[in-house]
Amino acid sequence: MMQTVLPRRPGVFRLGAVRCVLLAGAVFASGSVFGAAQAEESLLPVPKSVSVSNGVASIGGGVQIVWETRPSPLLQRAATRFVTRLTAIAGPAGHGAPYVLHVSAGADRAYLSVDEKEHYTLTTAAGGARLEADGPAGVIHGLATLLQLVRATPEGAVVERVHIDDAPRFAWRGLLLDVSRHFDTVETVERQLDAMELVKLNVLHWHLSDGSGFRVESRMFPKLQNVASHGQYYTQAQVREIVAYAADRGIRVVPEIDVPGHALAILEAYPELGAQPLPDLGTKGLNLNNAALDPTNPQTLRFVRVLYGEMGGLFPDRYVHAGGDEVVSSQWTKNPAIAAYMKAHGFETAAALQAAFTAEVAKILAAQGHVMMGWDEVSEAPIPKNVVVEPWRASKWTGTATRAGHPVVVSAGYYLDLLRPASMHYAVDPFDTKAEGITAEQLAKYPPKHPEFSMPFVMDEHAPPLDDGQKSLIMGAEGTLWAEMVSEPMLDARLWPRMAALAERFWSAQDVRDVSDLERRLPGVMTELEATGLQASQHQEAMREAMVPGHSGPLKVLTEAVVPVRNYALNHLAAPTGEAMLSAPVAVSNPDAFAAIRFNAMAARYVRGEAGLAGPLREMLQRWADNDPAFVASAKGVPALEAVVPVSHAVGLLSRAGLNVLNGREGSAWRMDAERLLQEQEQAFEGSASMLASAHSTQPPGGLLIAILPGIRALLGAHAP
Repeated sequence: MMQTVLPRRPGVFRLGAVRCVLLAGAVFASGSVFGAAQAEESLLPVPKSVSVSNGVASIGGGVQIVWETRPSPLLQRAATRFVTRLTAIAGPAGHGAPYVLHVSAGADRAYLSVDEKEHYTLTTAAGGARLEADGPAGVIHGLATLLQLVRATPEGAVVERVHIDDAPRFAWRGLLLDVSRHFDTVETVERQLDAMELVKLNVLHWHLSDGSGFRVESRMFPKLQNVASHGQYYTQAQVREIVAYAADRGIRVVPEIDVPGHALAILEAYPELGAQPLPDLGTKGLNLNNAALDPTNPQTLRFVRVLYGEMGGLFPDRYVHAGGDEVVSSQWTKNPAIAAYMKAHGFETAAALQAAFTAEVAKILAAQGHVMMGWDEVSEAPIPKNVVVEPWRASKWTGTATRAGHPVVVSAGYYLDLLRPASMHYAVDPFDTKAEGITAEQLAKYPPKHPEFSMPFVMDEHAPPLDDGQKSLIMGAEGTLWAEMVSEPMLDARLWPRMAALAERFWSAQDVRDVSDLERRLPGVMTELEATGLQASQHQEAMREAMVPGHSGPLKVLTEAVVPVRNYALNHLAAPTGEAMLSAPVAVSNPDAFAAIRFNAMAARYVRGEAGLAGPLREMLQRWADNDPAFVASAKGVPALEAVVPVSHAVGLLSRAGLNVLNGREGSAWRMDAERLLQEQEQAFEGSASMLASAHSTQPPGGLLIAILPGIRALLGAHAP
């Protein structure tokens, strides 16, 4: 129910003069969002400042929002979303007086820019709450925080009594969504935007073109959708819908149209712009990333100018990402005409030619009112200072780009398609210059097959820390998910909850780094996101059922104890096409297996003396041990499941070893077998511990690693004879 009463005199606002009455709240179901933990202990991102009062306030009668300043239509829609989400979490409002939330918001002409005002304060007291924000973005953030303060009690829903003063550390907190390699529908994109709003992310970096497809309707170059999209693209009306949907949630949309490399889809439509003849698209193992535009063809820059001009009309944001990464030099040097042009114009290397092309693209975008962004390759040669550099190959590029005076948005360390757990991404700070990249030890152990390609990824272990001037150039960071191995049904679970962990890294203070506390909070955040629209569990259940109709339970239990291989090992395992892996058990395994994380943490506490945990540990181990014969039976006649039967056996054997410890069973034979199996499985983790290792090593069956190894080792070690 919504009711609005406007003030009688324009410009004069009193408490209650502008009022939207919004009711929601009441009682949680038994599986509450935040469990036993107090809500303020489950906030994510961690606010800048939190003061906790004693006690809670009931919201069983719903929440009534009273606007102390005139609400814009945007803020009214934000309030309506808040009501809908609160109802989804807590159920419909019950009887009794509503809990009153007073909201005031300042004006902000910089809304939806890097200069927008995001600060807010939120006080939840016994008799009501107050949210005060410097601008619309702060209201959106404050309402998201208030949702996280709600928890269940036997008497009904309550809100924790706190005072929060909050603002982000970085202005740019992004998520890169790759819709070229696997297309996502409008509904799926909007679902990610809803989740982004709830964890205070504010930039959707939309990767719209690559070798696999061009995904936006172009009226100037219609072959881009008629030929290069392969039938999957967004109409211009749909793009405008998504941009408006994002803006309502405080999220900017930055498009990426990649040039001059990653251009195969463009060249399918307009092959005359290519540096090389169009390859046979039916070629087995064809690298879709290699094709490049011809920068010496005058028609190329004309094409870029017109295309970016048209796309700029769809995307109002100041920034446009032009790519610029992974240009294969042989695309140019093996073209006689381009090689002659380079010699005539003094370009000694392909990188120098690319720098000149990049400078021209930057001028085109500037003339159209935009600022260019590019991947870190664009910083390897002189380019305009205002070009925003996005380091991705290693953290050292953050240092080199900022030393050259470029603004920076960091992606190094935040590549979610590496399938690392949240804890590993969380440990990397945007200010780091030597936290991400190939180490000297890894180079020595796994010599790269293509050293010239690997060298830019090598960590500079002597890189100096950023000085204050360099830090001031870091606008923020982005979590990145390239979609070669991510189909649309997999997207929600591959992005979340790890993207929530990165949201905290980009928002909260640098010293917020407690990994165990993060892992404690992530399941609650994920439950909230799913209650309010995310469909990770729903899609995974459907995928499991498609693999084993009517018998998917054992697969679900197995995936509680396993995680996918890391650092592109899955891509190598799936070559040349990878499509089969998108409907295999690894597709429904999660980089953060909550049950395994909980087991490992409890096992560590048990061996430190918490004897009361023996019972819960025994229940988990018995569940996994009993699952092995059930899984074997369900896998018969299903090749994808039969392939991972050895993994099921190993989980069962390790679980029985853990039970032997808890049950006090004596003997050495089973211990020796368990130790041998532990070492074997730990070696499997080593096989994908880095990008070089994953390219050189044999991977475990089906690309599945056993995630309960630390807990099993702790139990065996604590009770060794």
